[in-house]
Amino acid sequence: MGTHVIKMPDIGEGIAEVELSVWHVKVGDMVVEDQVLADVMTDKAMVDIPSPVHGRVIALGGEPGEVMAVGSELIRIEVEGAGNLKESAQPAPAAAAVQAPKPAPVATPEPVVEKTVAPRCAPQAPVARAPEERPLASPAVRKHALDLGIQLRLVQGSGPAGRILHEDLEAYLAQGPSAQAKAGSGYAERHDEQQIPVIGMRRKIAQRMQEATQRAAHFSYVEEVDVTALEELRAHLNEKHGASRGKLTLLPFLVRALVVALRDFPQMNARYDDEAQVIHRSGAVHVGVATQSDVGLMVPVVRHAEARTLWDSAAEISRLATAARNGKASRDELSGSTITLTSLGALGGIVSTPVLNLPEVAIVGVNKIVERPMVIKGQIVIRKMMNLSSSFDHRVVDGMDAAQFIQALRGLLEQPATLFVE
Repeated sequence: MGTHVIKMPDIGEGIAEVELSVWHVKVGDMVVEDQVLADVMTDKAMVDIPSPVHGRVIALGGEPGEVMAVGSELIRIEVEGAGNLKESAQPAPAAAAVQAPKPAPVATPEPVVEKTVAPRCAPQAPVARAPEERPLASPAVRKHALDLGIQLRLVQGSGPAGRILHEDLEAYLAQGPSAQAKAGSGYAERHDEQQIPVIGMRRKIAQRMQEATQRAAHFSYVEEVDVTALEELRAHLNEKHGASRGKLTLLPFLVRALVVALRDFPQMNARYDDEAQVIHRSGAVHVGVATQSDVGLMVPVVRHAEARTLWDSAAEISRLATAARNGKASRDELSGSTITLTSLGALGGIVSTPVLNLPEVAIVGVNKIVERPMVIKGQIVIRKMMNLSSSFDHRVVDGMDAAQFIQALRGLLEQPATLFVE
């Protein structure tokens, strides 16, 4: 038998280090070729690390959340044959070569207490654990609680690691029926606390949001838009072509509106290199579409939106959103946007202040559509209204330009035929 060492691979684009996000194996596991061993996080995307060999895991080279250099040891696998580790090589770090945990000793049942025992400590306030949480207690204490009709999840344990003792059952009974009933209700005091490491995608999001707010001079502009005609057009197109071309959401129309409006406001379709003091205006419109996934907010990019039809944009948005939510979006699919569109759909509220997706200088936020009474030509009518809540980098974009840009978007959306007039 030999040892095969897998090192952190070079993912490309000059990346020198990555964050280890999650292990999919543990020491002692048997793995096969191409099985995913771990996920690592780059600046933009999650990357799978597969196994190139068959064998048994004998050591892990890091902990989730640890930042590891490219080329550092990731994992050791015991394989048939010589492996790739020379005999003179240094052993893996002691902390990494963790052996499989030994089974915990079986607790010896305690004798059942048949008489009432006086509490050894002052009564404590009852607790309310989650229904699925299993409290620590010996079999004898569990039987005693069952005989007394006590739910162990409501009892505060005073033993080591919170283990519930016989005395704790008596202390619980001493609280009286009213306190016990309160413990099982939604009004019980809670003193639990969770500590959640900020790692992986959540750490990257936190870093990027902090950087954006520190480096850019944010300002926001909000305008309401009457989308009644646009929604009528969308419903008509879905009824006529939905079965053959697919259903259209609002997003493809918004992408099209951005494309048309940016012809007159190219300064919004830009990236600002604040270190070099250079603004890069892009002819191509690469629209980032903010997408919520299980690991946090991701921004896949609809490339060359200026060359796409409504249905082409719709299909690409759907494809990218699915890839992002499944953690399968590539680094290229998550980078290179020139302007970002963000929407919370039906949860969009009436106003928001989106954070810029640096180094871009503009982000357009879409709020929910609501029916409201509006006055048109002296008459009160019900219209479908939607707010655009957008943010800009004031270092690059003047307030007047931002207002005119949003007004241009408003005009296109309120008169949807103009989206397609060349």
